[in-house]
Amino acid sequence: MDAIVELSAVVRARRIDMGLTQTALAAASGLSRATINQLENGSIHDLSVSRAAKLLEVLGLSLSIEPPRHFKRRSIEQLGAALDIASRTASVSYKKQMQAEPLRKALLGNSLPSEYRPHMYALLDEAPVSLLASVVEALHHEHGVERAQVWKRMRILAREMKSGREIWQ
Repeated sequence: MDAIVELSAVVRARRIDMGLTQTALAAASGLSRATINQLENGSIHDLSVSRAAKLLEVLGLSLSIEPPRHFKRRSIEQLGAALDIASRTASVSYKKQMQAEPLRKALLGNSLPSEYRPHMYALLDEAPVSLLASVVEALHHEHGVERAQVWKRMRILAREMKSGREIWQ
């Protein structure tokens, strides 16, 4: 569920449970009634973290950051499939497909065979970050490697390959 949609539903439900009007909630949180109304109706496109946290505090709720729910409900087998998906994603533009094992070894700190450097570049430069995060989770669960180490290895590889992607800078 999109974060703003989830926030909208939670705020509305808690406000009603507490017997507050939108006007009363707005006054208590320092937001305008129009902002509360837009949030509850799903027509607000953005709400700053500080404003959301202040609103939630008034409602006795808090803002927390956690991995996406799909990480929580994935089995080890499903996480393992992330490497296969990533290797196929990296290989889309190339005649020779990179298999999951060279990808696994490269991300665990071993050398990357030169024949797969273009594949790795494509993966790190173009793949959705959510896919890269799934690969990190898979390596963490399969090998007990710290997540930060895998991200660091990705960053090193991306810099070696001169990726222009912002997350690697």
